[in-house]
Amino acid sequence: MSQQLSRQAPKKSKDINLEELYLVFKRRIWVIASVTLIAGLIGFFLNQATVVPLYHSSSRIIIGAPEESRKTLQVIVRDSSILDIVIKEMKLEKSSDQLANQISVNSVDSSQVVSIGVVDTDPVMASKIADTVAEVFRQEVPKIVGQDYIRILSKSKVNPVPINPKTNKMLIYGVIGGLVLGIGLGFFLESVDNRIRSRKEIEELLGVPVIGRIPKINKRSIRKAASKIQTVSNNRGETIDYK
Repeated sequence: MSQQLSRQAPKKSKDINLEELYLVFKRRIWVIASVTLIAGLIGFFLNQATVVPLYHSSSRIIIGAPEESRKTLQVIVRDSSILDIVIKEMKLEKSSDQLANQISVNSVDSSQVVSIGVVDTDPVMASKIADTVAEVFRQEVPKIVGQDYIRILSKSKVNPVPINPKTNKMLIYGVIGGLVLGIGLGFFLESVDNRIRSRKEIEELLGVPVIGRIPKINKRSIRKAASKIQTVSNNRGETIDYK
């Protein structure tokens, strides 16, 4: 009967209040919980994915040359003419292009001090590469430009702290995203569900008061009613058979 009324009665806009919101949450809690749980598990597994820790170390040099020359010399640091020598001395199993991708060269506060930074999966290796690049660069610059501009300012230090520490961001993002998605899905399912759930909705749709309602009858309710009658009969000393 409720389904027939929902099909026949015209739809009417509803005023949203806290009680209705609570009922929506209560009816769709399994949707919200399921989506949140699934998204949280996805975030957990992504968070547990193998993340290779990376370590950074840097060596500082002084380039005693005019500004334009310094810019040129900074480019030469990552050139294959320097890095091929570094690879040969350290017996590295990588190309000069691969090594160049690990190296950054930056001027410190627009001064003559230049930082040669190296990122590697091994903190000790990062330090050794930085120092070797700085030393090879110092030795090779006079051969390339004809003048000795380079001085070693400070050698690199081994940094045991990775620059990409493992965090729980993916798990947190997964739970928050799943909760938002679950709530949105719950309200969407509620909006497409036209079933009448309360006497108040019937009165609003039909414009007439509800005088009474027929309770839902099932085997459990029948057995319960029969048990009550049997109890009353026993108290009165009567015997009633039920088929």
